[in-house]
Amino acid sequence: MSHARNTGPMQASPRCGARTRSSGHCRAPALLGKTRCRMHGGTAGSGAPFGNRNALKHGFFTSEAIDERRHIHALLDRAESLLLELK
Repeated sequence: MSHARNTGPMQASPRCGARTRSSGHCRAPALLGKTRCRMHGGTAGSGAPFGNRNALKHGFFTSEAIDERRHIHALLDRAESLLLELK
């Protein structure tokens, strides 16, 4: 390449150690003090959250909510049958 930029330090920097789908190595530079690039987990905040936040319950399937829905359905069934009797 024949340009005036100083790309020597960039070319000499350590590379990311992640494996690609084609079983090669990622050619992106690793972040300072890290062994991975920004796309493979070198930045802060990348990766899975601490703890298992995916397992938090939203309340729809708690026993109280299920009992409440059963009670409401039974009440609606009784109201419907009462309306049919009145006709």
